[in-house]
Amino acid sequence: MQPTLQNTLLIIPAFNEEASLSALLDEIEDAVPGMAVLIISDGSSDGTTRVVRASAALLLDLPCNLGVGGAVQTGYQYAFTHGYDFAVRIDADGQHPPREITKLMDRMAESSTNMVIGSRFLGETEYRSTLFRSFGIRALAAFLSVVCRKRVTDPTSGFQLIDRKLLMVFSWCYPSEYPEPEALALIRRQGYECEEVAVSFRARFSGESTMTHWGTLYFTLKVFLALIIDRARPIDPKFACETIVTDY
Repeated sequence: MQPTLQNTLLIIPAFNEEASLSALLDEIEDAVPGMAVLIISDGSSDGTTRVVRASAALLLDLPCNLGVGGAVQTGYQYAFTHGYDFAVRIDADGQHPPREITKLMDRMAESSTNMVIGSRFLGETEYRSTLFRSFGIRALAAFLSVVCRKRVTDPTSGFQLIDRKLLMVFSWCYPSEYPEPEALALIRRQGYECEEVAVSFRARFSGESTMTHWGTLYFTLKVFLALIIDRARPIDPKFACETIVTDY
């Protein structure tokens, strides 16, 4: 099955992104007209929910902040239970241009992969990172390339398209804090395939990242530790690629 505008849900986790969402939603309508859009307001205290309610997008307004992992998993659960065959995720800050979504969909249609990741390091991009963050991403990419036995260039990218098999897996089991690299290692151990495609990233529309230099160091060390511990855990057979059931 191939992803289309009708069978794919666009998931956008958002925490206090009032200043970015309006312009982003306008871009989405131009880039992928007719695709259903779900905004998960992750306990936002600004006007995020007001902006979404004034648009055609669906809204899940979480009563408290779950963090990016919990918000994204909420979106995956919604997509799975409402019968979507694919789900694409982008960030609410505008770093992921909606026009690039079709690149992920095209790669998914061309291959038998379960996940397509938009990588900012495979092509030209407007994205610029700090020295600390660049070092952390590259270190994680090198480590994950070894444990996944597959080249990984952008393990922290939140620009992702997944199929229904992974919708089932992530609905039940998804890392909570900084989930992207941990989820990648998880699915590779369970027998799922992933690919990267070059996409253009850009600077966020407004605000600043909450990741400080020390936060970047903490994130990198935590993920390395989580990945090492994960290697010692047995594979859960009910989530294995060969045995999973995606409809009930």
